[in-house]
Amino acid sequence: MTVDTLHSMRELDHRHNDGIHARLLLSEPDNLVAVAVADAKTGDAFVVEVRNGDSALDVFHHPYAYAAWRRVDTRGDASLAGVALASA
Repeated sequence: MTVDTLHSMRELDHRHNDGIHARLLLSEPDNLVAVAVADAKTGDAFVVEVRNGDSALDVFHHPYAYAAWRRVDTRGDASLAGVALASA
């Protein structure tokens, strides 16, 4: 998933707590749902895609757990930070 794809997605929900920002995003043409997360304290950012059979709200509320399960690098791409922080 590219940063451009994430920027074109519609925000369904967002939340932030203690410098961690999470956005639930939807791409209607692709029927793709993802959660973008950024940690304002560390500058780290990552994206977790919601897969078939996943609860989108569960991924949204527990993105670090899903990232760990799927081996997504949570210290990842700083270019994604702008996507996750866009709602802040």
